[in-house]
Amino acid sequence: MDRGKIVAIITGAISIALAIAYLIIVQLLDLRGSEMIPAPTSILPLVEKLV
Repeated sequence: MDRGKIVAIITGAISIALAIAYLIIVQLLDLRGSEMIPAPTSILPLVEKLV
């Protein structure tokens, strides 16, 4: 095998490993709390005055 093919295989393996690690991290973070709490709206009138 030539050098280019080896580099391509290593790069592809690293890419797949990073993708799997990302999916695992996202799943773990999602398991922490599935309840989505919206931001408080009490500050909304102050924000509208600034805009």
